[in-house]
Amino acid sequence: MEQSWRERRGTRRAKAGDGSALKPFRWWQMTTRSVMSITLREPDGRAVAHTVDVRHGGDASDGVVRAKLYRDGALHLVSRVPARFAVRGGHIEVRVSESGLRRCHFLADDGSERQLAPDPRSAEGRRLQLARRHPVASSVLGALSIVLLLVGVGLNALQIAEPISQIPPIADTLGAFESPLHLDPWLNIALGVGAALGAIERASRLRYHWLLDSGAGT
Repeated sequence: MEQSWRERRGTRRAKAGDGSALKPFRWWQMTTRSVMSITLREPDGRAVAHTVDVRHGGDASDGVVRAKLYRDGALHLVSRVPARFAVRGGHIEVRVSESGLRRCHFLADDGSERQLAPDPRSAEGRRLQLARRHPVASSVLGALSIVLLLVGVGLNALQIAEPISQIPPIADTLGAFESPLHLDPWLNIALGVGAALGAIERASRLRYHWLLDSGAGT
């Protein structure tokens, strides 16, 4: 019942678009914009391209991150994220994280699910091309991103636990905790940058884990 209510609320959040044309993707938008598409069939057999456009920095007018759904290049629906767009034969779900796209999938009425295809010029598109052309390098890069995130999250947890444990009520109950690691500021910054890059790499593959990616501090 709760999930059904959330789905209905997400669908109602989508508002009609003004029919404006989809703007072409530019190379300098790789880290700030995601464009994903899927072709769906109308009852008469006509193929219609459905394209989701997300500007991760938010709209210039109010800073709110919105997903826009285009049909054959014309703006059809607009919604704040997380977004749920009703389309022929199912719906399209869009979710974002602080690092990029978290989910952009078509869920059919029959229960099947497909991820939308990224624009080849986008970060998601380029990452997909790397995976297809160089699968070994892609796997190594994916593993490295997890390591960077694990190290970043682990060190953050250790350094945050020490001052929290020194709060008198906590110290009296559990005792004060002294972190075994005290890193130089430059190393903390470097590890933070590494964790952020790891989160961005995972977002380019629409990978998300609540602990790893939300704890990266990006």
